[in-house]
Amino acid sequence: MGLKWFSLLGVLALAACAYVTPANEPSLPSGIRLVEQVEANGSELQIGYKKYRLANGLTVLLYQDQSAPLVHVDVTYHVGSSREQQGKSGFAHFFEHMMFQGSKHVGDQEHFRIINEAGGTMNGSTTQDRTNYYQTVPANQLEKVLWLEADRMGFLLDAVSQKKFEIQRDTVKNERAQRVDNAPYGLLSERVGEALYPRDHPYSWQPIGYVEDLNRVDVNDLKAFFLRWYGPNNAVLSIGGDIDQAQTLEWVNKYFGTIPSGPEVPKVTPRPAQLTQTRYISLEDRVHIPLLYITYPTVYAGAEDEVALDMFSEILGGGKSSLLHQSLVESGKALSAGSSHYCREMACTLAIYVRANPQSGLTLAELMKDVDQAIDDFAARGVSQADLQRVRSSLKASTIYSLESVADVVTQLAYGETFFGDPLFIRQVLAQFDKVNEQQVQQAYRHYILNKPRVVMSVVPKGQRQLLAANDNYQPTPRQLPEASSVSPAELAIPQIEDDFDRSVEPPSGPPPTVKLPALWQAQLSNGLQILATSEQATPTVTLQFSLPGGSLSEPPGKEGLAKLTGQILMQSSLQTKAADLADQLAELGTSMSFSAGLYSQTISLTSLSENLAQSLAVLQQRLLSPAFDEQEFEREKARLLQSIEQKFNQPSWLASIASQRLIYGENSRLATSSYGTRESVASLTLADVKQFWKSHYRPQGSQLVVVSNLEQTEVLAALAPLQEQWRGEAQARPQFVPRDSAKGHTIYLVDKPGAVQSVLRIGRIAMPYDASGEYFKANLMNFNFGGNFNSRINMNLREDKGFTYGVNSGFSGFRDSGSFMISTDVRQDATADAIKQLLSELETYAKTGPNQDELAYMRNAVSQQEALAYATPAQKASFLMQMLQFDLAPEFVAEQNQIIATISQSELAQLAAKYLSPEQMIIVVVGDKQSLLPQLQRLALPLQEIAL
Repeated sequence: MGLKWFSLLGVLALAACAYVTPANEPSLPSGIRLVEQVEANGSELQIGYKKYRLANGLTVLLYQDQSAPLVHVDVTYHVGSSREQQGKSGFAHFFEHMMFQGSKHVGDQEHFRIINEAGGTMNGSTTQDRTNYYQTVPANQLEKVLWLEADRMGFLLDAVSQKKFEIQRDTVKNERAQRVDNAPYGLLSERVGEALYPRDHPYSWQPIGYVEDLNRVDVNDLKAFFLRWYGPNNAVLSIGGDIDQAQTLEWVNKYFGTIPSGPEVPKVTPRPAQLTQTRYISLEDRVHIPLLYITYPTVYAGAEDEVALDMFSEILGGGKSSLLHQSLVESGKALSAGSSHYCREMACTLAIYVRANPQSGLTLAELMKDVDQAIDDFAARGVSQADLQRVRSSLKASTIYSLESVADVVTQLAYGETFFGDPLFIRQVLAQFDKVNEQQVQQAYRHYILNKPRVVMSVVPKGQRQLLAANDNYQPTPRQLPEASSVSPAELAIPQIEDDFDRSVEPPSGPPPTVKLPALWQAQLSNGLQILATSEQATPTVTLQFSLPGGSLSEPPGKEGLAKLTGQILMQSSLQTKAADLADQLAELGTSMSFSAGLYSQTISLTSLSENLAQSLAVLQQRLLSPAFDEQEFEREKARLLQSIEQKFNQPSWLASIASQRLIYGENSRLATSSYGTRESVASLTLADVKQFWKSHYRPQGSQLVVVSNLEQTEVLAALAPLQEQWRGEAQARPQFVPRDSAKGHTIYLVDKPGAVQSVLRIGRIAMPYDASGEYFKANLMNFNFGGNFNSRINMNLREDKGFTYGVNSGFSGFRDSGSFMISTDVRQDATADAIKQLLSELETYAKTGPNQDELAYMRNAVSQQEALAYATPAQKASFLMQMLQFDLAPEFVAEQNQIIATISQSELAQLAAKYLSPEQMIIVVVGDKQSLLPQLQRLALPLQEIAL
C-alpha cells in the first residue's frame, strides 16, 4: 500500500465508523443477505455503508450521500491481466472495450448513448489485478444504469460478433500505438516488467498486451475468457449517492439476481519478483532527457513490511527534503528525481527515477553512483520522529481528500472489498502507519534494498549509448508462444437466464432531480482582492484559487516563458525559509500549493484541511510576498524549463498543438509559441526579469479569489486577515490578445516526425471568443452531435466503423478575445489520408444540414441533465465560481443556458454549422513520418506544405 500508491488510488477515512452485527432486515428481497453494516458515529469523518450478498455470489455495497442529486455505480471484476494466459495477453483490457459494444437487450453503442443522454459520464479501466466499469448519473437514472450493467454481465455474449471483435481489436492496437509505441518513454514499463519477472509471471506483460497476441486470437477465445471470469461471484457492485436503499436493493435483485454464478474463482497467490543479480537493460528512444529507472522487488499488497518500505521510499525520494532531491536536483545534476513504493496483489516494487539534466554533461552511470550513495546514506540518517509525523499527517490529509466526491468513496469501498474482503481495509493501513517505528524501517531497508539485486533501466536519446548506466547484461528469454488453438463454439456453455419480466424494455427515468446552485457569498478585502465563495463543501477541506492579471500575454517581446518561470521560482525558497523546509511544512499540514501561468493570468492554487488553513496561508504568504530570488535556484529552474522545451519537441501531440495554434492565430501571435516559450527566449531570461514580473503582476488590486470550503464566511476572512494586511499594490491591467492572419485553409501542413508509428491530426479554424449564452455557447451545442460525445458522427465513423483511431473529438474552445474550432485525433499511419478524407466529408455534410431532429433531441436531453453532476467536487465548484468572476456572470446565467438548450431550433444550429464547419476554412495539420506519409497525402489532391517548428 505504498504512500505514493495511496495518492493515486485515494484513501478512506474510517475513524468515524463502527461495525454493527448483521441482522435480518425484514424488507430484504428474497435471495439477498446482509453481510455487515458500518454506521457513521458522528465524529469528524462520517462514512457508513451496508454490504449484501446475493445467492449467485454478487457482493453489493451501498453508500448513501444526499449532498448532491447524483449516483455513482461501480462494477469491479476481480480480473486483470494477471488472470491471462501466456500468448493471450491483453484480454482483460480488450474486454473493457467490448463491454461497451452492446449486449442482448442493448443495441450497438447504445450504452454510451443512454448514459450520455441521461446527462451522465462513464468509463472503464483495467489494471493487472482488476477491471472496473463505472457511471455517474443524475439520481433519477439509477435503475437504468443497473439494467445496463446487468445486461452486459449476463447477456454480453449474445451480442458479441466477429465484426465487433475486429473493430475493437483495431481500436486497442491504436490505443497501444498512441500510448506506448509512439510516446516518449512509452515502452519503459513493458521493458522493466520483462526484466523483472520470468515469462510465465503475469506481471511480465502489461494490461494492454502484445499486438502479436491480439492478432492470433479470435472472438471465441474472448468469449471463453468472459465466461471464465465475468460471473457475479467474481464481482463487486458498489452504489453510492442520493439513493433509496430499499428501492435500490429491489432493482439489484431484479436485474442481477437471476444471473447464474460463474466458475469458482481461486485466490491469487502472492509472487514477488526474485532476482539473483542486477539486470541492466536499455532503450534508445525519441527523447531528449535521459532517464535512469531503478526497480527493486519487495513484498506484495498487504504484507507486513509494506508500510515500512513506504516510509523508506518517502525519505529517500518523496519530496524536496528527500535524499535524492537534495543530492541530485538541488545540485543541478538532475531535472527531477524521486522514488515510490508501488504495490499490487501479487508483488510490490520500489522504483527510483532520475531525469538527467543534459546541461550537466553527466552520464546515467555517474548519476547511478549518486543514487547508490543516497541509498547508503540512509543507514546513518535513519528515520526521525519528524519523518514519521510528516508522513502520518500527509496520509491523514489524503484520507480526507479522498472523500470529496461520491465517486471517490464508492471506488475505494469497491477496492477494499475486491482485494481484502473489507471495504474499509484502509483502517488497517492507518493503524500500521501509527505504529511503524525506526527499527522496522531500517530492517525493511536492509532486507529488501541495501546491496540487493535490481533492474536498472537506461532510456537515452537515439545514438547516445555512451550515456547508459551500464551496458546491457540481460535479455528476456524469447516468448515461447503456445501453438494457437481456437475455441470451438461448442465449448462455449453460455448460460440461459429466465426472468419474469421483459429485459428488452428500457427502464423509465425517475422524476427529474432538483439541482441547486451552491449558495454563494462575496467579499472584497481592503487590499482590493475580490472574493467569491461557497461554504457548502461536505468535507473539512478548503480549495482556494487566486487569479492575478498577467500570464503569457504580459510577457515583454522576446521574453516568452517568463510567466511560467516566475511561477516556478515562487515555489522555491523564501527569505525566511529554505524550499525543502517549506515543502516539509506543507506536507505535515496536508496542504498542496502551486503557482502557474495561463494566457491572461497567473494562478495560485491551494488545497488545505480546514483546520490547517491559517498555517497553510502563512506558508503561501512567505512564497508570495518574500521570495528569496536565489540565483542558484533561478539557474536551476531556468535549466529545467529549457530542457522541458527540448523534450516537448519529441511529443507529436505537442507539435501538432503548437503548429495548429501558429497557423490559426498567426505566426506573430503569442499563441504561436507555447507557454514554455522558445529556446531563445528562455535562454535570454534573467533573475531581474523574474523580479520585475513578480513586482508588476503578483498584486491583489485587480485580482480575484474563489474559495470552496465548509467554513463560514467569518472563518475564511479571519484566516485571510494576515495576508490582507501584508499584501498590497495594484496589478497591471489584464492584457488583450490580438490574433494575426490565419494560414490558408483547405491545406495540409505537414510536420515531419521521423520514425513516428502514428499520425497526429488537427483540423481546425479560428472562431469566436467565449461567451456564456451567445454564439460560442450555441456553437458547442451544435458541435455536440458532430464531435462532442462518444456517439458523435466522427467518432462513430473513424473509431467504431473504420478502426482508424482510438478516439476522435471536436469542439470550440474560447477565451476572452478569440477562440478556435478543432478536431483532434491520432490515427493509424497507413490510414492517415483516408482519415482526413472522412473528416472533411463529415464536415461538408454537417455544414450543409447541421444536426437532424433526432440528434437535436439527444443533445437537449444529454446537455440539460448534466447539471446534476456539475458541482460534485471542490474543483468543479471552484471552476464554476472562477468562470463567474472572470466573465462577470450572475448566477442566473445557468437558467439562461438551460432555456437556450430547451428552445434552440434545428435551423439555428444548422446556420452555425454552415458558418463554422465548412471544410474550405479548415487548416489540416499532420505530424508524422514524412517519408511514409507523403505518397498517400499527395493523393488527396490538396495543397500541401511542410513546416518546421
